[in-house]
Amino acid sequence: MSMYSSVNTIWVLLGAALVFFMQAGFAMCEAGFTRAKNTGNILMKNLMDFSIGTPIFWLLGFGLMFGGSNALIGGFDPFILGDYSGILPDGVPFAAFFIFQTVFCATAATIVSGAMAERTKFVSYCIYSLMISAVVYPVSGHWIWGGGWLSQLGFHDFAGSTAVHMVGGVASLIGAKILGPRIGKYDREGKPRAILGHNLPIAALGVFILWFCWFGFNGCSTVSMTGDETLVAAGSIFVTTNMAAAVACVTTMIFTWFRFKKPDVSMTFNAALGGLVAITAGCDMVSTAGAAIIGICAGIVLPLAVEFFDKVLKIDDPVGAISVHGVCGAMGTLLTGLLAVDGGLFYGGGTSFFLTQCLGVVSVIAWVAVTMTIIFTIIKHTVGLRASATEELEGLDIHEHGLPTAYADFSQATSMTAVAKDNAYPEPVPVTGQKATPDQAVPVQVVSAPSGISASDVKLSKVTIICNQAKFEELKGAMNDIGVTGMTVTQVLGCGIQKGKMEYYRGVPMTMNLLPKVQVDIVVSKVPVAQVIQAAKSALYTGSIGDGKIFVYDVEDVVKVRTGETGYDALQGEE
Repeated sequence: MSMYSSVNTIWVLLGAALVFFMQAGFAMCEAGFTRAKNTGNILMKNLMDFSIGTPIFWLLGFGLMFGGSNALIGGFDPFILGDYSGILPDGVPFAAFFIFQTVFCATAATIVSGAMAERTKFVSYCIYSLMISAVVYPVSGHWIWGGGWLSQLGFHDFAGSTAVHMVGGVASLIGAKILGPRIGKYDREGKPRAILGHNLPIAALGVFILWFCWFGFNGCSTVSMTGDETLVAAGSIFVTTNMAAAVACVTTMIFTWFRFKKPDVSMTFNAALGGLVAITAGCDMVSTAGAAIIGICAGIVLPLAVEFFDKVLKIDDPVGAISVHGVCGAMGTLLTGLLAVDGGLFYGGGTSFFLTQCLGVVSVIAWVAVTMTIIFTIIKHTVGLRASATEELEGLDIHEHGLPTAYADFSQATSMTAVAKDNAYPEPVPVTGQKATPDQAVPVQVVSAPSGISASDVKLSKVTIICNQAKFEELKGAMNDIGVTGMTVTQVLGCGIQKGKMEYYRGVPMTMNLLPKVQVDIVVSKVPVAQVIQAAKSALYTGSIGDGKIFVYDVEDVVKVRTGETGYDALQGEE
């Protein structure tokens, strides 16, 4: 008779498959909540989290986590050659348990990607991913799940609010703090600006994928489906997991509705994840009502935490990973000490269990904060942690991966977030190798409109500027400096006489016939046209093909609808 249980093994493997698919959810969430120019980089980071973490966890991490019952650390067991029969769940073969633990490790690693998005060097991120999977996650994981000192004290973290999510959340906090905010995130006074994500439907899909996979994350952590008690527990875990997420969404929707006068879409989607993270520690110990209370707490704490990190600490977290995983993970672990039906403080269990939960949270925060500070600091002073200003403004896709766009043949909106003067766009190197000067640019093309009767004695001119999206902020700043404040900006696709810019992808020439551009239309009268042209040339010129063109037209008349003023008067502001 076989010593293995078919149903237990299938249950663990199902959980491993579902937790693996969370990588897709994280990738979609992060890509959707950030800008299009970094999508390829984000997808690559999420892929490499899992791909680097799998062999590293096999080589080093699993042994450190499960190789022995020492209080602080497991054991050094490269390639997992030791005997782990004593820790295996009933009826589950070692290979099934190993892959189940591997996908949890990869989940902790991938959380950090969102908080460090849009400004991190790819090679540096790969080094970080290796280190968290090799050492940081396995050591604290040993304390909690591998027989270490916290588990000996009775610390309870059923599926990883602390072991997985808070580890990722604290690492996110350290990484985002050391990196610094994205260019344009804060103005001169330090007030945050919103940098909107480019694809909310993709982000929503990611949240629903994660919610779906969380049933495997929590439910399959029973690592068994035999015995009546286990069957009841598994069903209860599904219910509490779902309830916390749903109630968190409702709570955040109502909270943001009152606070901002409108129900916030992205915050409410993030609340689902906050509720799921919070319930993960105690999903097997709380009642359905307790899960709803945890959901309410997550739904209120999450938006407050996002604002705190954004506005008070001024830590730029593009997707809210610090608040979702770090804050909600810690809170859910602590609430387990209060709301656990068997032993919780609110159920007459005394303070011992709750204090143990507090000790575990504080200890893991300290471990991750210290180790990740060391790791990120070493990376920063060796290979470098942050991408250059040019790479960040033009997008990591093209500079890190040679990928012109993750959305071939689709036009994507560029961010119109203003960039502070001290974060000005750096001067690119011209194709000639010589110092670029605006006077070297292609001469201005003047297109005259049919002659007509002007509404005043002052000549009116329309200047149309076609330029690269990445140079728009510089152009806008240059126009403001010479007194031009009115402009119409349009996202367009087009190509010049070169029939599209030649790019190289995987070493093969690739012609993009239609490139995303910005069209800026300005009608001027008070400011001389020549001054507008010179300022535009100075802002846009790099010496490379595709710098753009400037067209100048005569304007017959202008009418201000509100006042009826015409000509020169219609273009002037209020005194």
